[in-house]
Amino acid sequence: MERTRYDAVVVGGGHNGLTAAAYLARAGRSVLVLERADHLGGATGSRRVFRSVDARLSRYSYLVSLLPRAVRDELGLALELRRRRVASYTPLSSDPTRGLLVDTGDLDATERSFGSVGAAEDHRAWHEFGARTHALAQAVFPTVTGPLPTRAQARAAVGERWWADLHAPLGELVERTFAHDVVRGVVLTDALIGTFADAHDPTLVQNRCFLYHVIGGGTGDWDVPVGGMGAVVEALTDAARAAGADLRTRATVHAIDPGAGEVAWTDDDGASHAVGGTHVLVNAAPHVLDGLLGREPDDGPEGSQLKVNMVLRRLPRLRDAAVDPSTAFAGTFHVNESSEQLATAYAQAAAGRVPTLPPAEIYCHTLTDPSILGPDLRATGHHTLTLFGLHMPARLFRTDPEGARAAALAATLRSLDSVLAEPIEDCLALDADGRPCLEVRTPVDLEREVALPGGHIFHRDLQWPWLEDDEPTTPAGRWGVATAHERVLLCGAGARRGGGVSGIPGRSAAMAVLESTQDR
Repeated sequence: MERTRYDAVVVGGGHNGLTAAAYLARAGRSVLVLERADHLGGATGSRRVFRSVDARLSRYSYLVSLLPRAVRDELGLALELRRRRVASYTPLSSDPTRGLLVDTGDLDATERSFGSVGAAEDHRAWHEFGARTHALAQAVFPTVTGPLPTRAQARAAVGERWWADLHAPLGELVERTFAHDVVRGVVLTDALIGTFADAHDPTLVQNRCFLYHVIGGGTGDWDVPVGGMGAVVEALTDAARAAGADLRTRATVHAIDPGAGEVAWTDDDGASHAVGGTHVLVNAAPHVLDGLLGREPDDGPEGSQLKVNMVLRRLPRLRDAAVDPSTAFAGTFHVNESSEQLATAYAQAAAGRVPTLPPAEIYCHTLTDPSILGPDLRATGHHTLTLFGLHMPARLFRTDPEGARAAALAATLRSLDSVLAEPIEDCLALDADGRPCLEVRTPVDLEREVALPGGHIFHRDLQWPWLEDDEPTTPAGRWGVATAHERVLLCGAGARRGGGVSGIPGRSAAMAVLESTQDR
């Protein structure tokens, strides 16, 4: 007979839902995971996107920074993360025959590169700022696997100087620290990934985004998962199943009764089911949860990015003869992301237009981990490229999704080509039908495909990773996973310490459940 009640029902089988399920099942709790798609992982996973092209692309999420070692160790995850050998390369838009190379393995080369682009006076400031962000990471990241620190505790940990800088628009800190427009832009991109804001936004949403981007692992490094993001999902799935969690796909949840702890869902055949849970953990955006609770959702969050996945026959040639493409693309390749260009693109998008010269950044997984390619593609020098375009808010794609997607892609490819020695399209591999291996996804596409409201990759705007003075001190409140209902917890990116591929919200929700039931 099918079980009709569990200790925990997890709505959504993304990586955080799997994390929560693994922790609770390992603690002896009965756990059911309900995932509407035909596969687990949500936005975290790998797919062969192009017909007969043996490349497993990290289609949506693509790098790992915030996943704590504690999660890997506690769940026994068979997961290898590799450090990229180069931090970044940024061609000058005014003269792409020169570019700023930040090579963490060759400090002398980095210093020479700062001089070559006219930013010699910023070199010392760059290293001093790096030391400051490293100290910030060491102060904040160790707290993410415990209950939320209080505001006072967080302030004491980061120090008065960082506390003041975090609570004033980030643009002010960047402008008084660096003189060169390109250097300023490289720093600011960490504040604008998936976040539609100006560097001087008074809401400080850009500051919160920046904080999460620089604290990962206590170092701020963004690592490459060997095997792609699918390896993360496979490891978490194995851990949850091995612990005894019941994982269901093609299971669409329609409603949650928070009082009874009852979840209504339908299977792939359309049959209706109801299952109870002492706790219901929601691995979906708060906006989605509102609908499941029968509340009329508000306008919801708004994502702001264009994602382009590519498979190349070879890396494109650069105009900068001093830098090999295999070095330039080994880290983050910045495209038209100077401070001034970021501000211009934001203003154009805010006015309802696709930016004329969209800022973007590129990552090449296969230079660090070629295992996602089949042996034939590896032998012939193929590579994958992931392009993440900034300042592409969902509002631009609502009225005419297909036309706006095409216009945004065309503008983004023009922007990329402006800093290359050849068109990127000349380097694309072809699929079995002779079509270029290029896929583009807008916020509206992400909303439809992986249930991200407004395509917001963080489920909603990021929050400070500490408790404010008036927040609840229940187990769910202390762990940052509380909702208005005691038995319903957030365990996804919309939780207090959500965003990115981290497992932190999933672990936090599991800890809150275990803490609240330990005496029962």
